[in-house]
Amino acid sequence: MRKEEVGIVVEINGNKAKVRASRHGDCENCGVCDGDNAIMLEVENSLSAKPGQKVAFVIPEANMLQAAFVVYILPLIALFVGAFIGWFIANKFGQPLIPFEIVGGILVFILSIVYVRLYDSAARKNHRMQPRITKILSD
Repeated sequence: MRKEEVGIVVEINGNKAKVRASRHGDCENCGVCDGDNAIMLEVENSLSAKPGQKVAFVIPEANMLQAAFVVYILPLIALFVGAFIGWFIANKFGQPLIPFEIVGGILVFILSIVYVRLYDSAARKNHRMQPRITKILSD
């Protein structure tokens, strides 16, 4: 499933284009106004769009859901898993629970953040995960 958005090409860098897209309905039709919620995206420019052109681009939704899970949910799960590991180790060696739970949670949370960074680097290199221009709407 793909989500199609509309934006204005601002800049070209090789086969990439910086596209300004708005997040609210007032600027959706015109695209000229930055508005308060305008965003800049780097998209693949396989159609050779030029600065100033209005374009349609797609963002693969399945990849957005996977990325959202990795960025938001995985660190929370890691925090709880780390706390459980700390609890288990403290119980096994007869130590106070809370310090081990805290340290375990923090350590595994940090590991999950490292994983998120690695995932982000891999996602930037993965052609299928990148937004890309599908149509040039105006010249």
